[in-house]
Amino acid sequence: MNKIEQKFKELKNQNRKAFIAFITAGDPDLKTTEELVLAFERAGVDIIELGIPFSDPLADGPTIQASYLRALNKGTTVEKILETVVRIRKHTSIPIALMSSYNPIFHYGEEKFVKACATIGVDGLIIPDLPPEEAVILRRAAHAHDIATVFFVAPTSTDERIKSNTKAASGFVYYVSLTGITGTQKAVADAVVKQIKHIKRFTDKPVCAGFGISTPQQVRDIGSGADGVIVGSAIVKFIENNQGAPALVKKAASYVASLVLSLN
Repeated sequence: MNKIEQKFKELKNQNRKAFIAFITAGDPDLKTTEELVLAFERAGVDIIELGIPFSDPLADGPTIQASYLRALNKGTTVEKILETVVRIRKHTSIPIALMSSYNPIFHYGEEKFVKACATIGVDGLIIPDLPPEEAVILRRAAHAHDIATVFFVAPTSTDERIKSNTKAASGFVYYVSLTGITGTQKAVADAVVKQIKHIKRFTDKPVCAGFGISTPQQVRDIGSGADGVIVGSAIVKFIENNQGAPALVKKAASYVASLVLSLN
């Protein structure tokens, strides 16, 4: 069983929901990224999503786009991110998923990339612009190396698309709680929970909600119906607002802990 799947099984047995934190690798630098992952685990985060910066992401709003630019300007590369995961793995076994546009993976080489991820202890891959039907090679390689491949369902997804994407997904299903791009807009919790219930008619895999979730109340409300809640832009914005602060990692961990506490 994949480590992400194991985590959800463990949480289910404890009647708990997963808190998944997204941060951009290399923002403000890779050393801080390493420290943030370890601090977030201590703050109660269950799964870490590390964003691979790309110059032209399709699904990300201005906050994450800006963080990608900052990371790229610092010289962050796929190879350096993988090296950072190696260092992280010396201190923790927390499940880690890499979130990336398809372009960097395509240029790295799909099978080569998956093999490298497996070697260093990456547990999942999330590629927003790669639908399951175009991910045959990557899915096959990931399955062979016991790496989860997470696919998306949106509010606009037809039942046919829900069936195909949930069937192809492993680890968990990523429900986009808002149409559009990532950000901290107000999520309509009742509608999100209702749609998650609909998705669960087609799968017994965990369904986690992300996009637009930024407050403890939103985490609490959406977590009532989801198996996990994903917070990204709000955390990335907090990091941006506190860049240069000597206690950045401590402050960010405290902020994340306040969100975690609202979930369970």
